[in-house]
Amino acid sequence: MLSFGHLVFLEVAKAESFTKASQTLFITQPAISKHIRQLEEAYGAPLFDRNGNSIALTQAGKILFDGIQEAKGISDRTHFDISSLSNDLLAKGELKIGASTTVALYMIPSVLSEFHRKHPQLKIILINRNSENVLKALLDREIDLGIIEGENKSFRVHSEPFLTDEVIPVCSSSSPLARISRMTVKDLRKHPVALRERGSGTLAALRTALTKSGMKLADLNTGVRLSGTEALKNFILADECIGFLPLRSVVKELKSGTLIRLNIAGLKVTRQFYFIQRHGEKHGGINMSFIRLAKRHHNLK
Repeated sequence: MLSFGHLVFLEVAKAESFTKASQTLFITQPAISKHIRQLEEAYGAPLFDRNGNSIALTQAGKILFDGIQEAKGISDRTHFDISSLSNDLLAKGELKIGASTTVALYMIPSVLSEFHRKHPQLKIILINRNSENVLKALLDREIDLGIIEGENKSFRVHSEPFLTDEVIPVCSSSSPLARISRMTVKDLRKHPVALRERGSGTLAALRTALTKSGMKLADLNTGVRLSGTEALKNFILADECIGFLPLRSVVKELKSGTLIRLNIAGLKVTRQFYFIQRHGEKHGGINMSFIRLAKRHHNLK
């Protein structure tokens, strides 16, 4: 188990502030300073460079920070494994998960609900960012489990397949494009297109599919880029251009007829979602319990 002093150090390092750490931990700032001083005496090295009101980790502080983060992960997984031995309802711990927009909005809410019912004493934290920023959050240890679009080849990350999804071209039912029964990939050059922002997995999947058809993203008549699936969907509903959206995100709109799926011959956009964890860590505890449940949940469907 980590000492309280180590947890104080961790909070100060994350907040880069003694004052903010004291507010988060609900202890006085002098108490914070005392814990840090005791650690510096124990390790025989300064842990923070102090410059007026700002602080930064020293080299020794960075080494300790990485070590405590790793030790905390082991402690949390062990706590979960032991507390769940007799009864899942008694399992304690924290699931910190990051997911791209499509996953967070359309794929895992029901999984999270089932997981929470199974482990009611667990704390669940979900951050919703694009795939690029989910990866960054994992490497920065803001989260312990991520779900992103596309396999990451970094030696720092362990990837595991989750689900396959389709991205489809759509337009508003009021757009003149809705009356076109069929078009080719090259026809896309003629029509206005709205796309997701850079770093989006949806955009990466479209880029790959276009490349296979002899086109580039730069060949498209792109006048608008929007951050987030919902923002793009709502723009397409109000505009006359083409948008590429995950099929799961537009099921209701296609059924109601407010969005029309376009038929573009020779263009099929699919993407694979992956669970990602930091490489080299023991992948057990809460993470693996959630991964097993998520796969079972979707396989049943």
